[in-house]
Amino acid sequence: MNIIPCSIKTLKGLYDISGVEVGQHFYWQIGSFQIHAQVLITSWVVITILLGSVIIAVRNPQTIPTDGQNFFEYVLEFIRDLSKTQIGEEYGPWVPFIGTMFLFIFVSNWSGALLPWKIIQLPHGELAAPTNDINTTVALALLTSAAYFYAGLSKKGLSYFEKYIKPTPILLPINILEDFTKPLSLSFRLFGNILADELVVVVLVSLVPLVVPIPVMFLGLFTSGIQALIFATLAAAYIGESMEGHH
Repeated sequence: MNIIPCSIKTLKGLYDISGVEVGQHFYWQIGSFQIHAQVLITSWVVITILLGSVIIAVRNPQTIPTDGQNFFEYVLEFIRDLSKTQIGEEYGPWVPFIGTMFLFIFVSNWSGALLPWKIIQLPHGELAAPTNDINTTVALALLTSAAYFYAGLSKKGLSYFEKYIKPTPILLPINILEDFTKPLSLSFRLFGNILADELVVVVLVSLVPLVVPIPVMFLGLFTSGIQALIFATLAAAYIGESMEGHH
């Protein structure tokens, strides 16, 4: 079976995805490198929001928690429960990774629905949520792939690769291709849903009065949160599967 050529083609397809563009984009040219500036700008804004919120919430913890402290403790407990459910008793070291993925995607998705990015004029292109760009979602998916490979190898060593011939060596091609399709499905699911939501809102705003698309915007907030939860849940499930073995 042509496993190696097929795998190479899949990897090349992942690389080529980075060239996909919807609309016009704003770039920075640094030497021979072309950097997707609008994604970096909005990503920095999201990271600043997250860091600022955490610093404000934990800089002066109270014995009797404030509303903000209660909120962040609830978020942390939610991420711990999610990680424990999907990974198992060895979930502890993976809480920061799963939490970072969930919070970054959640705030990125909501920023596209709440922040008026498009009123900021750029020389070319326009600002949008970081997860509205395929480069961001592919990067997050590849990080997830690296995480579950690391989890499996760190626990089982080279015996981790035995999963590819279980329950029968006949399934070797399918088991190999499964690891290449996981980042594809993760990245396209997130990218497609966020892009579609923002496009629908933009079209409705251009066609009807501003008040009419508000229900659609609220629906977008809900689906944005669900997409962040799905991504984090699948990431934790893949890590748990790599540590436990093939199911």
